[in-house]
Amino acid sequence: MKRMGIYNKLVRDIRTRAKSDKKRIIFSDADNFKVLKAVEVVRSQKIADPILLGDTAKIKAIASENNLNISDLQIIDNKAPEQAEKRVEYADLLYQKRQRKGLNIEEARYQMLDRNYFGIMMVEAGEADGFIGGFSNKYADTIRPALQIAGTNNTLNHIAGMYIVMTKKGPYFFADTTVNYQPSGRTLADTTLLTINEVKKYNIDPVVAMVSYSNFGSTKNGSPKRVRSAVEYLHENYPDLVVDGEMQANYAFNAELRSKRFPFSKLGNKEVNTVIFPSLSSGNIAYKMMHELGQVEIIGPILLGIRKPIHVLQQQCSVREIVDMAAITVVDAQTKKDKIIEL
Repeated sequence: MKRMGIYNKLVRDIRTRAKSDKKRIIFSDADNFKVLKAVEVVRSQKIADPILLGDTAKIKAIASENNLNISDLQIIDNKAPEQAEKRVEYADLLYQKRQRKGLNIEEARYQMLDRNYFGIMMVEAGEADGFIGGFSNKYADTIRPALQIAGTNNTLNHIAGMYIVMTKKGPYFFADTTVNYQPSGRTLADTTLLTINEVKKYNIDPVVAMVSYSNFGSTKNGSPKRVRSAVEYLHENYPDLVVDGEMQANYAFNAELRSKRFPFSKLGNKEVNTVIFPSLSSGNIAYKMMHELGQVEIIGPILLGIRKPIHVLQQQCSVREIVDMAAITVVDAQTKKDKIIEL
């Protein structure tokens, strides 16, 4: 199918880029068949150098029962006695970060029994280049330690979530779909900047529509007002960006209709490839509806704004989705700047 051809091209480009400079990626929940199967693919295709985090005996048993080749891969069980010294070391580091934010040393040591805290601390300490978690726990359970340990890489301490939605017309980038419930105008502007930075990593020029239920001021309050303030901020401070709104979804996706009705729009007759939603509910509903009804392929969620390459899987996602996220994490590690981005 054409859509699979488009999907495969984008994924092939991402995987090729990952292979050009492999990184050490931690796979949390490695004592799970799907994660281990994905690790085998990642290893055989030379996408990354996997580090397995989980119950050692269980990992080896699953690999043996399913003839999975994980020989010579590093396996770390953060709860094992041999990791006691490392847990203390990481707990001390976490305590230094969080001691004035309500964390005591006993709590820090207890948190090192959590794979997400331990694995993300490995990345923070430079013992791995990236981390993938979330396969068997809640999204927030990975985001929380990521924020507490790695923090953000932008001046407003802002994060957001993005999905790549593959359609027969090509890829679309949807944000924010996972993090911010009712973002302010400035938060919407920051989400747009984070998303644009991410889209550019895939050698695609972002054409951004900021959507709502009204068009260019036809409704004065509610989400249109917040979107409008974000657009005004972006136009004033980042005039070279191709972004406009607020607009209804049909005008975002129909360039001919938009250019006829709103010839003043900065988007002109360009085809939009990036969509910023006015709330978490609208963004989340949109991508899930497309996934179920529109015969599209979904890649994500891709976490934006974290200082280190840390990403969260959808719970119980497919092997292919895990492999895709591994490649994205490697590309993130290749391009991540461990410094503050001015937003």
